[in-house]
Amino acid sequence: MLDEPDVMPDDAPRGSGTLRNKRIVIIGAGIGGLTAALAFARRGANVHIYEQASALNEVGAGIQVTPNGSRVLAELGLSDAMDAASIVAQAVMPTDAISGKVIARFDLSSQVPPYRFFHRAALVEMIAQGAQAAGVEISFDVRVESIAKDGTLNTNIGEVSCDLCVGADGIHSISRLLLGNTAEPEFTGQVAWRATIVAKDVEPVARIWMAPNRHVVTYPLAENLLNIVAVQERDTWAQEGWKHSDDPDNLRAAFADTCPQLRDILGQVSETYLWGLFRHPVAKQWHNDSLVILGDAAHPTLPFLAQGANLAIEDAYFLARCCDEADDLATALARFQHERALRVSRAIAAANANARNYHLSGLTRSLAHTGLKTLGFVAPDAFLKRLDWLYGFDATK
Repeated sequence: MLDEPDVMPDDAPRGSGTLRNKRIVIIGAGIGGLTAALAFARRGANVHIYEQASALNEVGAGIQVTPNGSRVLAELGLSDAMDAASIVAQAVMPTDAISGKVIARFDLSSQVPPYRFFHRAALVEMIAQGAQAAGVEISFDVRVESIAKDGTLNTNIGEVSCDLCVGADGIHSISRLLLGNTAEPEFTGQVAWRATIVAKDVEPVARIWMAPNRHVVTYPLAENLLNIVAVQERDTWAQEGWKHSDDPDNLRAAFADTCPQLRDILGQVSETYLWGLFRHPVAKQWHNDSLVILGDAAHPTLPFLAQGANLAIEDAYFLARCCDEADDLATALARFQHERALRVSRAIAAANANARNYHLSGLTRSLAHTGLKTLGFVAPDAFLKRLDWLYGFDATK
């Protein structure tokens, strides 16, 4: 384990000091795990991450960090790093994928902190550098096989002891299972493709191309890339997890009847990944005396609200805060689950609603598009005001 730092950073959050010199082990070096490591380290804990992969090797793709996520990362000292690694979003533009006509434009430029577009690998690297600068150690090629009641981890490199183990190991979490959460996921009848193409001088907006039973989301990334996520409703099952390659022609065939502009974008895709979308129940049990789960391990969400990573970032900060402010871990972990379960359940319900709204057809589709167009013309601020509960949330307060 790391030696105790002599001096806390001047800008570090301060609680009761409960975490001072505590040994925190985190399973998983994804966005949630890395953020948790940074948050715990800045409160004086000795933190070690164990990752089963051989490196931080995120598949190239985009991710949206909304103000609620940016607010946490800024509090953790990453404001300048975010400015350097991201593109600040200016608007979201619902678009008719069949005609190509923009239905409405909702301004994002007034969001504080900014709504950002990141390359996923750049975001992971940014948080990892912040964590390591705070004293966090990361070990790769480590597989956790079991976790004892006292917090001892049995791994392929031997036993590891800690005061608290944080399971940030994603939708296939061993930590989730060890806490007794065994409910099976349900296939939603939807599959998604993810890809990037080279595209210069793209306006910094998130465009939602909506068509009956499917949609595409596009937005720019640094280094002249355009991120593409396409979703189609279908009966054919696809494997969960988004690192399964697919033929780009399958993606193009699914959107063959859409407008020329969208077909041109998809025509440039040379490599794509396909995965099935599954609905997982929020875990019933998030912790025991020495183990706690966060992010996708606790509450996987569908990608229709851009909140999976943002909720994990919130979780990470709030967990460290709870542990530092409470007199004992049992109280801290109970508070963490109670307060976070309420919020993530609301976000998951909103994401599920978007899954339906993006894929409308017939008269319902026409009425919905007319409503969006009217809203964008008459009361454009109302769109974002409806999301104040989401974007305005501050996990640091």
